[in-house]
Amino acid sequence: MRQEQTKQEVTRRRVFYIPGYDPIHPRRYRELYRKEGRDQAQISGYELRLSPRKSTENYGWTTETTLDGQTTQAEVEVLVWSDIVRDSMSNSIPATYAQLVRTAWEYIATGALWRLMKLRKGPVIAALYPIGMLLMQLVLALAIGWGVGLGTAFALGWVIGAPALLIGFVAGAACVWGTLHWFKKRDGKLFAYYLMHDYAYSARYRGANPPELEARMAEFTQSIAKALQEDVDEVLVVGHSSGAHLAVSILSDLIRSGLVPQSGPKLAFLSLGQVVPMVSFLRDANRLRGDLAYLSTRDELTWIDVTAPGDGCAFALCDPVSVSGVASDDKIWPIVFSAQFTKSLSPARWKELRWKFFRLHFQYLCAFDAPLDYDYFQITSGPLTLETRYENRPPSASRIDWAVSKYTSTS
Repeated sequence: MRQEQTKQEVTRRRVFYIPGYDPIHPRRYRELYRKEGRDQAQISGYELRLSPRKSTENYGWTTETTLDGQTTQAEVEVLVWSDIVRDSMSNSIPATYAQLVRTAWEYIATGALWRLMKLRKGPVIAALYPIGMLLMQLVLALAIGWGVGLGTAFALGWVIGAPALLIGFVAGAACVWGTLHWFKKRDGKLFAYYLMHDYAYSARYRGANPPELEARMAEFTQSIAKALQEDVDEVLVVGHSSGAHLAVSILSDLIRSGLVPQSGPKLAFLSLGQVVPMVSFLRDANRLRGDLAYLSTRDELTWIDVTAPGDGCAFALCDPVSVSGVASDDKIWPIVFSAQFTKSLSPARWKELRWKFFRLHFQYLCAFDAPLDYDYFQITSGPLTLETRYENRPPSASRIDWAVSKYTSTS
C-alpha cells in the first residue's frame, strides 16, 4: 500500500547519505539501493531507475522515479568517512583488548550503561556482546595454552628436566596467540572486533568528536551548503545509525552559519536506526547535546526520526533530544515513529529476518513486502517533500521522551 499522490512538489532533489561506523567502500550502498529499490518499486507499483552520477567529486548515483505519471530526479551522494573508520580500527590484538578495558570503564564507571538500559535492552546487549565475546575468546585461548604448555612441560620433563618448563611456557604462549589470531581472522562472522572498535571510537574521547572527524564534518557541511544554492526543490540529509548523530551536528553547524537560504530548497533530515544515546550519554558529549538542543527548535528544516523495536541495534522510539536531557519548551523536532517491521514485512519475511540482527539494522534502507507509510525509495526519490509526506503523521504513542541521561551539559 502506498500513499496517494495529489501533487508533485519535487522534480529535482539532492540527497546526502551519511553512513554509520562502516569501513566498507560506499559502493555497497549503491548496490543496496539498486537491488532493494527495484524490489520496492515492483511491490508498490512505480518505476525506479539508477544511473551513474555525473559529478565525480564524491561517490554517488542518480535516480529517476515515475509515480502516478510524475517523474522525479534525485542525485544521491554518500558522505564518506569510511577511511577514518578504517584508520580507527586497530589491527593489534593487544590494542583491541586495551580498548575493551577503556570502553567498559567509561560506560560502567560513569553510570552511562545503567541509564542506557532504562531505554532499550537490545542496543545495550549489542554493546556488551563484543566485550563478552572477546573475553570468552581470551579465556578459551588461555585454557588451550595452559593445557598445551602443561602437557609439553610434563612430557619433556622426563627427558630434559628443568628446560622443559621454558619450552612448555613458549608452546603454551604460542597456542594462546594462535587461538586469538584464529578468532580475529573470523571476525567477519563474529563481529566482536568490529563492534568493539565502534563503541571504543566514541568512548575514547568520552563522547567528543576526534579532530579528524570534525574536519570531515566541516567538509560535509560545505557540500550540503553548496547543494542548497542549486536549482533543486529539496535537499534531504539521511543519517543512518551513528551517521545520525553526525548529521545532527552537521546540520546545526549549517544553520548556525547562516548557510540555509530563506528562498532556497526545502531542507529535510531523516534519521534512521539512530544510536544517539550511546554517545550523548557520555560525559564529554557537550557538542552533541548542544546540537541536539539547537536543532530540535529550528524551523529551517523538517526532522523525522524512524526506528523500529524489531531493530535490536537501535534505540527504537527513543526521542534522541528528550532522553539526552536537553529538550526545551521550544522543541518541535524530531517527529519520532516506527517503521513497524512486524507489520510492514509479511509474516514469512519477518520470520526469515527475525534473528538476523545486523541485517535488520539496515532494513530501513531496504524493501518492505507489505509496506505501510514508510518507503525509503519514495522518500529519497519520490515527488513529495519529507515535510509534506509526514505533515499529518503523529508521533508514536509508545515513544520514550523523558530525560534519562546523567550528563546534560551543552557548554
